[in-house]
Amino acid sequence: MTKQNVVMQEELAVAVPTSAAIAEPSPCFSYPPPRAAGSGTNYTRYTKLSCRLDLASCGGGGRAANSWIESMKALSPTQAKSAAPREVPSLASREEEDYDSWMMLHPSALDNFEEVMTAAKGKQIVMFLDYDGTLSPIVDDPDRAFMSDEMREAVREVASHFPTAIVSGRCTEKVSSFVKLSELHYAGSHGMDIKGPNNGPKHPKAMAQNVLFQPASEFLPMIHEVYKSLVETTKSIPGSRVENNKFCLSVHFRCVDEKKWCLLAEKVRSVIMDYPKLRLTHGRKVLEIRPTIKWDKGKALEFLLESLGFDGCHDVFPFYIGDDRTDEDAFKVLRDRGQGLGILVTKIAKETNASFSLREPAEVLKFLRRLEEWKQSSQDGEAQ
Repeated sequence: MTKQNVVMQEELAVAVPTSAAIAEPSPCFSYPPPRAAGSGTNYTRYTKLSCRLDLASCGGGGRAANSWIESMKALSPTQAKSAAPREVPSLASREEEDYDSWMMLHPSALDNFEEVMTAAKGKQIVMFLDYDGTLSPIVDDPDRAFMSDEMREAVREVASHFPTAIVSGRCTEKVSSFVKLSELHYAGSHGMDIKGPNNGPKHPKAMAQNVLFQPASEFLPMIHEVYKSLVETTKSIPGSRVENNKFCLSVHFRCVDEKKWCLLAEKVRSVIMDYPKLRLTHGRKVLEIRPTIKWDKGKALEFLLESLGFDGCHDVFPFYIGDDRTDEDAFKVLRDRGQGLGILVTKIAKETNASFSLREPAEVLKFLRRLEEWKQSSQDGEAQ
């Protein structure tokens, strides 16, 4: 098989608005939400990271290696926060100021809950939720990313009122074993493995009782082959871990010494450079290998809306809540459709297609609880 360079796609350019860009805060948001940053909004770059990174030069150090390491640091808000007081005393306050300015364009979905629900009033809400970093905290051991009982109950209550789907990079079996709610839709492997609810609440317009869609089935033998090679190649790097997500692979380096990050990336590249039908990307302390097919979380969102009978409907209001760069595809779909809202879970300012924000899973829990209360209140009002 012909060797080809694998392009590392990175879209971590973080942006915050200048003070001139925000004359004064608006008391409420406009709907549909404005287009993504860059289309009519004046931004300054808080951190400029390369959009394409040639990993071939990573092992030899240099500018590309430094850019890659800096992008990894940018994806680790906990690390950045803990390092700030020791290295640059003013950095923490600067980051807080940047975040406050960023919040002017991506306000809290909790603080603006009533305005958000006014936009959704009279429409069929459909809920899409990422898992890691959204329903569960980010942890060192990916096999222990458990959601709390309180979060599970909140998701259960929301799903009893609205069609609800979990959209995750994890394989469907793994994420469903974490969530433990059979009445949900699950889109694992970044949407490449979609299954409908086995039982429980079901929307009457849904096309099939158990949706099953696997657009990357032909890649299964290749993924399995690469998985075995990655396990063998990376075992010499302490803390690294390869996770088989069925239609994609994740190489976790949350527990890897920072000095070894570039070496790990080079080892991963050395394995997949013989597989031009696979692409390498990275997120929060993870390298991800996926098929090059045109399929992502945004495509999965559209497929599920169609499966639920909402294709072309104007009275549907999808919410998508996620924390990682892979969720941006879904946020963009909602913006392009001019329908529903994307909510980014983050404690740091970053460029995003989401319209609103929440800081952490604890705020996601509060939002889901308020959504359930809002629905109950609406039903009570209709009954009177």
